[in-house]
Amino acid sequence: MQLKVLLPSEIFFENDDVERIVAETREGSFGILPHRLDCVAALAPGILTYQETNRSPVYLAVDEGVLAKVGMKVLVSVRRAVRGTDLGQLHDAVKQQFLTLNDQERQVREALRKLESTFAGRLAEFSRER
Repeated sequence: MQLKVLLPSEIFFENDDVERIVAETREGSFGILPHRLDCVAALAPGILTYQETNRSPVYLAVDEGVLAKVGMKVLVSVRRAVRGTDLGQLHDAVKQQFLTLNDQERQVREALRKLESTFAGRLAEFSRER
């Protein structure tokens, strides 16, 4: 199978010799073999495993995204991804990259919440003045 992993700004990974794939959704993990029916799945943050023909499994830590299988092509589109062959090192890399970004996202969301709250309060005041 051909596996292509896309990030918002680049093609993260591409391989034309993939034998099997295991991906995670919110409902659990599922496997993809070459002759599986075409499908689309919403991916949960987790580990995507793929194996090249006659090789050891390789692991990708992925953020939430979408997986689509059409024929022998599997396209994965996620916000972030980290590649590794050792799950321990991959775990450390995920903690370093993903959790830092999650803290930044929380700060941005909090700032937006405060901005919306202030805007809503001023809009309510304006409506009462009329």
